[in-house]
Amino acid sequence: MKVIDLLESRRENWRELELLCQSVEVKRRRKLGAVAVTRFASLYRAACADLALADSYQLPPATVSYLHQLVGRAHNQLYRARRFDLRSWGREIFYSVPRRLYADNCLRLAFVLFWGVFIASMLLARSSSEFAVAMLGKEGMEGLQQSFSGPAGGGGQMFSGGRDSQQSSIMVGFYIWHNTSIGLQCFAFGLIFGVGGLFATVFNAAQIGASFGYMTTIPEKTNFFHFVTAHGPFELTAIVLSAGAGMRLGLAMINTRGMSRSESLRLAGRETMPIIGVAMFLFAAAGLIEAFLSPSAAPYALKALVSAACSAALMFYFVVLGQSAEPVIAGDARPVAGEPHAT
Repeated sequence: MKVIDLLESRRENWRELELLCQSVEVKRRRKLGAVAVTRFASLYRAACADLALADSYQLPPATVSYLHQLVGRAHNQLYRARRFDLRSWGREIFYSVPRRLYADNCLRLAFVLFWGVFIASMLLARSSSEFAVAMLGKEGMEGLQQSFSGPAGGGGQMFSGGRDSQQSSIMVGFYIWHNTSIGLQCFAFGLIFGVGGLFATVFNAAQIGASFGYMTTIPEKTNFFHFVTAHGPFELTAIVLSAGAGMRLGLAMINTRGMSRSESLRLAGRETMPIIGVAMFLFAAAGLIEAFLSPSAAPYALKALVSAACSAALMFYFVVLGQSAEPVIAGDARPVAGEPHAT
């Protein structure tokens, strides 16, 4: 059979594929059944083969052009990305992600380790000046004291002192970059087989805790807590999340669960994506608060109220939403919002 006769015999298939494309385009919200999807895919592959033949044997330009359009149209329908679905995104953010985070043992370890070392370091620095010097150094202690030497909204390096909205907007980027750098440090060190993440988490917790403890012993403590109270919950929680994400990736190289090391890392990467996403949001939110509210002359009661609201929101998201149902397995086969799928 000649090629041109073979292609002529396929015209009914082309017409069927064209009708399926029209049906999907008109009824975009309705999914095709399994049988129809299989037929759609089969016709699409056949049309691709027909196009290759028509192109190779230099058949009439009208036929080649028609097949090009049909194949492109079918491809766009078969492999189009899912449209933005607010309900799907809401389920993913407020149902799936909290349960994954709540069930993550690496995140639990990072939480216990960070806050345990933080509290211990704070108490030691508060009661022992020698410990504070060992953790912060004399220059670091003098720098902290100088930074908070003036009242909120007035002098001191950490306060706005009449900073306008444009300057505050610029500082948002600085604070997000500075805070994120700490989180990235904890995350990156975690890749060293998890051990590096443990070290980075302990080190940062000890330094931050020592700073808090030392500042409670000097007259500038009022200014210090005026500045750190509002954004503290979001910033410190984001650091813990980053440390937990790094540990999970690092430990995946040790405990591969019977998979190859690359497969284990790939699966761990999927499991850490929700953690990193939440950490990024918290870093950004902390940066906004730190740039606009923390250095302002707003009353401390307002800053404490914001801190309490942030802490309550974190508790609700991680604990209440996290344990209200069975945890979602990271390797769940259900498509997540925004993932390409066959229609």
